[in-house]
Amino acid sequence: MEIFQYGDAETSYLKARDKQLAWAIEQIGHIKREVHPDLFAALVRSIVGQQISTKAQITIWERMEAGLGKITPKTICACSKAELQRYGISFRKASYIRGAAEKIADGSFDMDALQAMSDGEVCKTLSQLNGIGVWTAEMLMLFSMRRTDIVSRGDLAILRGMRMLYHHRKITKTLFEKYRRRYSPYGSVASLYLWAIAGGAIEGMKDYAKKEAKKNDK
Repeated sequence: MEIFQYGDAETSYLKARDKQLAWAIEQIGHIKREVHPDLFAALVRSIVGQQISTKAQITIWERMEAGLGKITPKTICACSKAELQRYGISFRKASYIRGAAEKIADGSFDMDALQAMSDGEVCKTLSQLNGIGVWTAEMLMLFSMRRTDIVSRGDLAILRGMRMLYHHRKITKTLFEKYRRRYSPYGSVASLYLWAIAGGAIEGMKDYAKKEAKKNDK
């Protein structure tokens, strides 16, 4: 298993920039998060996992690996959409996966070229593929391409972690940008800690989100 690599340089920088995050880093310690260096396989896995549980995603992925072996544009293109559906994915997801594989196989989408692009360019380019939105592109950039400065405003757990750490009732765009700039160029490491905070890694921390007033039934 490969993990996202970071060390004292990144955590020392973040601690110096942010007292609250410094405290959280000390409480949580080093975080190990798995990465998937094969970008195409990671992309397929991301599509498979959309709107289903983690358990279901793992089950379907294991079926696909057992049936297809290595997940590559070539092995995907060798399957019809109906054959892909037999592994437990929807017709729409099968279409997305086949579409991406075909574009890569025929050269109309150059995945290797992504490595030389800026984060913004990578996000924009990946998002051109059907089934890949901004959030999915950002997760691929962090957990497959291992980009170092990814903080996703579209990630609900990131926003929750910020609310919990900084005692905000709401993370506005302005607040988010303030923290994102503060973390840069090590936003990805900050994201790991925000996810951990949101997941309850530090006992006693709470979410300060404004509670919606309940409407009385008439």
